[in-house]
Amino acid sequence: MSENEESCDVAVLGAGFAGLAAAVAIADACKAGAKPCKVVVLEARERVGGRVYTTTLADGTWVDLGGQWLGAGQERLAHWLARYRIATYPTWTKGDNVLLWQGQRTRYRGTIPKLPLTALLGVAWAQLRLDRMAKQVPLEAPWQARKAAEWDAQSFGSWLANNVGSEQARQLLSIGMETVFAEHANNYSLLHALFYIHSGKNTDTLLGSEGGAQETRVRGGMQRLAEAMAQGLDVRLERPVRRVQWSADGAVVHCDGLTVKAARVILTLPPPLCSEVAFEPPLPPSRQALHQGMPMGAAGKCVAIYDEPFWRKAGLSGMCVSDEGPCHVTFDSSPPEGKPGVLLGFVEADGARELGKQTESERQKSVLACFAKYFGDQALTPRIYVDKLWEHDPWARGCYGAFCPPGLLLAHGPALRQPTGPLHFAGTETATVWSGYIDGALSSGERAAREVLGHLSPRPSG
Repeated sequence: MSENEESCDVAVLGAGFAGLAAAVAIADACKAGAKPCKVVVLEARERVGGRVYTTTLADGTWVDLGGQWLGAGQERLAHWLARYRIATYPTWTKGDNVLLWQGQRTRYRGTIPKLPLTALLGVAWAQLRLDRMAKQVPLEAPWQARKAAEWDAQSFGSWLANNVGSEQARQLLSIGMETVFAEHANNYSLLHALFYIHSGKNTDTLLGSEGGAQETRVRGGMQRLAEAMAQGLDVRLERPVRRVQWSADGAVVHCDGLTVKAARVILTLPPPLCSEVAFEPPLPPSRQALHQGMPMGAAGKCVAIYDEPFWRKAGLSGMCVSDEGPCHVTFDSSPPEGKPGVLLGFVEADGARELGKQTESERQKSVLACFAKYFGDQALTPRIYVDKLWEHDPWARGCYGAFCPPGLLLAHGPALRQPTGPLHFAGTETATVWSGYIDGALSSGERAAREVLGHLSPRPSG
């Protein structure tokens, strides 16, 4: 394939929220008096939004199959939604939640289900300890925590096994944290978990709806924000990056059918995808280690559409926690009008990988049977079922984000946000606040834009 060639000041790789925020921030600075510069955004997909994906189904219902929430305290996401005047509404939480645990179905209110007192005390004690430990982890440099070596040498799962005596408490915490990290607790380091908890304030905030990370929805879907941000930008879709040649003077980015010469490059690709890009010369060893050593979590969203949210008539919120599956956690994801009824189930880690081995019809049967156990036989007959398993997405390879196995953060963490020549790195995994979330992606893009602008000459006065 012959390649078209062009030049720009800044090439942004990836049109997810990090890349869009970087491009808009640079455009804003130029309008405010910085040196005029040309920014080109290169995106492998046929759409913008990255790991945010809103689609409209055959009956006209919109559903978020990727990131969907504005959480409490997520100031950057709130800022961008306000900038484009995109309306929001609260996640539905009225009514009783469901707990299906060891074959017994019960109803409860709040974040913590009704369990034996020893299990509840074990969960509360573990959360208290984790929150206190997390506050000792510097957000800008987790590897500088006083106990960083001790904490990074063990997995989060091993900490649970050694410090939480109640088996039920361990299991509930494991399921809860699996919904946060989309990975089994044995696979990511305790230091990574503590940083993540501190980055999102505390464990209650990460796990909660009201006052938590799952507090607010966007009318019409979160991708509306991505599309609004992309307006006026030079975004090239279906241009996957294959090779980057770089030197002190700039870089040449080789995409399918296009070569772009740029003075500066902002890379926002997930770490595993960065590892598949050929860099000439090779990146520094620590940077390579991060790309090769940070796997993506495995997550999927399973959505059933009903004429109405029938569970509300039974006094239920649509939220469920279960030790069964495949969906261990569910939410009422209905639009603000209340119709149709949209039931959302999450699958994570090994559960997502196992579900991904099934055919579409097998997945549907398995998920609807799961919903029926939680909310009754009406759940078996939706008018539409749809799911998305993000590990099957070639330009994500997983969700919600990449994680650090034991030993990686301490050894190579300092390279996470460090520019290499003309190359700057963004993406939610590089964020210091709300890492792993849309808010973190936005702030990382803004930070990378500030770095790049620092290398551009100011516009002459007068």
